[in-house]
Amino acid sequence: MAISGEERRRRIVTAVGELGGRVRLTELADRLGIPAVTVRRDVAALADAGQVSRSHGFVSLERPDAAPSPVATGPAGSGALGLLVPSVGSYFDEVIAGARAAATAAGARLVLGIAPYGAGGDRLQAERLLESGAEGLLLAPGLVPGREAGDYAWLDTLPVPAVLVERRSTTPDGPGSELDAVVSDHRHGVLRALRHLAGLGHGSVLLAARGDSWTAAEVRAGYQEGTRLLGLPDLPALDTLGPGGVPTDPELLAARIAEAVRGGTRAVLVHNDQDALRLPPLLRAHGLTVPADVALVAYDDVFAALAAPPLTAVAPPKRAVGGAAVDLLLRRLAAGGDLPVHRTALLPALHVRASCGAAPAAAR
Repeated sequence: MAISGEERRRRIVTAVGELGGRVRLTELADRLGIPAVTVRRDVAALADAGQVSRSHGFVSLERPDAAPSPVATGPAGSGALGLLVPSVGSYFDEVIAGARAAATAAGARLVLGIAPYGAGGDRLQAERLLESGAEGLLLAPGLVPGREAGDYAWLDTLPVPAVLVERRSTTPDGPGSELDAVVSDHRHGVLRALRHLAGLGHGSVLLAARGDSWTAAEVRAGYQEGTRLLGLPDLPALDTLGPGGVPTDPELLAARIAEAVRGGTRAVLVHNDQDALRLPPLLRAHGLTVPADVALVAYDDVFAALAAPPLTAVAPPKRAVGGAAVDLLLRRLAAGGDLPVHRTALLPALHVRASCGAAPAAAR
């Protein structure tokens, strides 16, 4: 028979006292036979009522203004950190690698959860990470600028510290707006690409962007801001994902780029590497070569250097984002409410290679 929330919370207070007045949340959940995520929520309610205090994955009968408990920032005290990503492979592999390296250096253990784009499993996966004993969360949920964010209200009720990774709240007061965040400044990355192409003499740049993921949405916004700042025309973007998330036929994309070239636009920024890599041989079928006829820049720089010719690419600092997110989460765990909310944006680099070395014909 299920017990009431009031009875659960009474048992929690009793158990904490029996265990010496301070106990790790995961140990408390095991002792009571209650899911860790439920215990965390009950402890949060008890802390709000002033019956217990909580800090760094522990609950105690001490008052919040009592002497601070040891901070979990080193091998002796660090626990698990949960990392939720939408996918493994290409982009997020480097984010994971950076987070893992930083966690290992701090003596913490990283636990990985995956919630694919559009599957709606972000909250469930976050709860599973909590049940695994995660004392803090690194989250890359499926938030997309301009889309209804009502499904993410759970971000504001998390029982442990959390840092958004390559994500921010979609509105100033939307879900997760009070959470720390570490992101790549994709808009600045696009500006760097546009400025480089404009410096080569290109008077217009076409954008092809993959779907409406967070990165694609930021790339699109960066394109609009960048073209306005540089005085370039804001051309309609080509979508490299069709209905239902099915990739656009690359031959169709090449044909549309060829049409733009015939209209005078000889520079293209393509998000992401996978789509950009396919284009040079397909453009040759239209009598166009890279970079003699078309300047091509990729966005992501996971595989761009392996293309023929090697592609100039915007490289978001993915590994650094993962590492900085872990460092910030550990600081948050150590400082609790004494640390202001951080929103950290790391600037992408532009790696110039052979694919856009030539100036447009009109500028030669």
